[in-house]
Amino acid sequence: MSASSETAEQYWSWTKPEITSLNQPFWEGLRRHELLIQRCKKCGEYQWYARANCIHCGSREVEWVKSSGRGRIYSYTIIHLVIGNSPLFNREIPYAVALVELDEGPRMYAMMTDCELSDVKIDTPVEVVFRDVAPDLTIPMFRPVKS
Repeated sequence: MSASSETAEQYWSWTKPEITSLNQPFWEGLRRHELLIQRCKKCGEYQWYARANCIHCGSREVEWVKSSGRGRIYSYTIIHLVIGNSPLFNREIPYAVALVELDEGPRMYAMMTDCELSDVKIDTPVEVVFRDVAPDLTIPMFRPVKS
């Protein structure tokens, strides 16, 4: 993020996630720089985002497991205009948001970082990067894997 460290907390204060008992393990994992996703103990399938039941078999036996943090860009968009958000977010324009298909299967949206916009292409291998954006908030971003 290009926001200075002096404004990082102000920058993210408007958009902090609602942490619930269901998604709390995910956010705690991010604080430890671990990307956690859910896996069903019954059928073994992975899922993202946090749910009380397995989306594949309906079992309530889901657990949080550490993801490899690697995947590929399934789709993406380049943001050129931000409407109704923090003025500080405008500092990032233009930026890319990718739909990343994790190696484990689930897809998750995240901002791309540490690359040029021209590096963001479908099927590009990526890896997670953790950004401590406020004292109590870490977010996952992705960057292309260096060859």
